[in-house]
Amino acid sequence: MIAEGKYKIEGAYYAIGKKYYSRVLGLTEVDNERVKVIPLKGKYIPRENDLVIGKIIDVGMTNWSVDINSPYTGVLQVTEVFSKPTSISRSSLSNILNVGDVILAKVIAFDFTRDPLLTIKEAKLGKVSKGTVVEITPSKVPRVIGKKGSMVNMIREVLKVNIIVGKNGRILVIGSKPEYEALAVMVIKKIEKEAHTTGLTDRIKSYISKLVNEEGE
Repeated sequence: MIAEGKYKIEGAYYAIGKKYYSRVLGLTEVDNERVKVIPLKGKYIPRENDLVIGKIIDVGMTNWSVDINSPYTGVLQVTEVFSKPTSISRSSLSNILNVGDVILAKVIAFDFTRDPLLTIKEAKLGKVSKGTVVEITPSKVPRVIGKKGSMVNMIREVLKVNIIVGKNGRILVIGSKPEYEALAVMVIKKIEKEAHTTGLTDRIKSYISKLVNEEGE
């Protein structure tokens, strides 16, 4: 049972009278009268305005196909790459983004009737040229972020790295030092492994301190 009484429940649940039960093994996020069920397993299902990290898997005549770690393949149209109308050949498309390239994109449309549409026209979006991409179970992304960003901000501050979290379970880590970038990846994987446990933030803080001290020796 996850709640009893007058609540707005989001996610996989069922109700018996005024009692609400989770249908999946997971975590609950409570905000006043809203309770969200976060499953610990499951595929990424796109939602509009989601920030995602994708990999180019095909170059078409007017678009790119993008693996977004989902049952659905992302579609990036030429019009969502350039701010102005342009006429460009397929070979030229490959010069801009080719198979294997990693991009930071945003989902702009998805309704289950067709593949999700992406854009990279906005500021800070586009081809990823540096850093390390680490992949975790998409449903565990909220644990990496933490309540009000507490977990991810702690990693950023202590390890002096920039972390961009994709809702699709891919996380970009950019460090001022390669060794700190590698440490951040280790921390993220530990969070994924222990996402179901309590007292995670304090334990991760101690883990980071230990790693930093070992690195300095």
